[in-house]
Amino acid sequence: MTRSPSLRPSAARAVAISDFRDLARRRLPRFLFDYIDGGSFDELTLRRNTSDLQAIALRQRVLKDVSRIDLSTDVLGQRWELPVGLGPIGLAGLNARRGEVQAARAAEMAGVPFCLSTVSACSLAEVRASVAKPFWFQLYMVRDRGFVRDMLHQAADAGCPVLLFTVDMPVPGTRHRDRRSGLSGASGLAGSLRRLAQALARPSWACDVGLRGRPHTLGNVAPLLGRRTGMEDFLAWTRDNFDPSVTWRDIDWVRENWRGPLVIKGILDPEDARLAQQAGADGVLVSNHGGRQLDGVRSTAEALPAVVDAVGDRLCVLADGGVRSGLDVVRLLALGARGVLLGRAWAFALAAAGQGGVSHMLDLMRAEMQVALALTGTARIADLGADSLDRPLERSRITPDLRSSRGPTSSPCPIPAPPS
Repeated sequence: MTRSPSLRPSAARAVAISDFRDLARRRLPRFLFDYIDGGSFDELTLRRNTSDLQAIALRQRVLKDVSRIDLSTDVLGQRWELPVGLGPIGLAGLNARRGEVQAARAAEMAGVPFCLSTVSACSLAEVRASVAKPFWFQLYMVRDRGFVRDMLHQAADAGCPVLLFTVDMPVPGTRHRDRRSGLSGASGLAGSLRRLAQALARPSWACDVGLRGRPHTLGNVAPLLGRRTGMEDFLAWTRDNFDPSVTWRDIDWVRENWRGPLVIKGILDPEDARLAQQAGADGVLVSNHGGRQLDGVRSTAEALPAVVDAVGDRLCVLADGGVRSGLDVVRLLALGARGVLLGRAWAFALAAAGQGGVSHMLDLMRAEMQVALALTGTARIADLGADSLDRPLERSRITPDLRSSRGPTSSPCPIPAPPS
């Protein structure tokens, strides 16, 4: 296992994703840690994402030739060295100095995709200049369509191979932790002082990111902010600028301005998955926004099989939510996902040790997936499927007979025509 030479000793001792979470908690100001770690309302869906996924029992098989484990996979015409990517996370650039740049470099070194959020701290241009290969871009629809059109053109000019269009945030969810910490609902001088006090309580972060990591802005949306930074009341800004009037008809408008592969993020219902296919999407990302939007909805693990049954033979079905280990990745792949996007896992690792932390996290994921595949008697990611699953534990809320619906993945994701 190769580690970045810049890896801090404390992070080098991390042996699980939970170790990175603890390191991040000790390093980040409270308002940033709670933003990553928290969910909406009572965080029921946040907990379901992990508990339902961990309740999925894999089927142990023996005396199979697993001497050569192949973790690579093909997704939307791209070769991934691991079946995971770094999903979009707002404000990730504040977790470490110019954090999205560091994360993109770690992803490139590992041969996996990185997806930049619309509300990243580092701009698309800054991140693109820091890596050799283009990365995915995630789009929120804001009220200013001229700005959205410009972002789409910037992403195309930067060579972004996939657009991830998030549709489950017409309004921001009610996140109690963010109000308590001062990230939202605390604007003006009082809010700034509250966040400053939290930052000063973390001197290592305050020096490395607070002072040396400037500017602290939402890089991509700077044209909309004027003299503001977007940090004054982050969720208030999203509430005022995100467009709740967006419908499936707006996908046509997106398609007019984006010729590359399009993945719709935030699908939980099979009917919505079918509508995404009818709207011309190339893929869907089964996601409940990490439990950060509508609390009480089903977990990703519970929603995924029905979506796969509905559109899995026509669209590339990806998944995120609740992944805390390589074993969890294997579970989602066995449920039918073609690839898994990580969220909190890489955000915690970035906060713990920057680029080296993300690289170390991906190394841990790789090792855990290799063991999981070997002990299920599976040599290749492409051979994972419902036959790799046993009956879920009794406490699981997931439909018991998972193996009756789909067999192993038999074909790669649909490969869309290249952009004209």
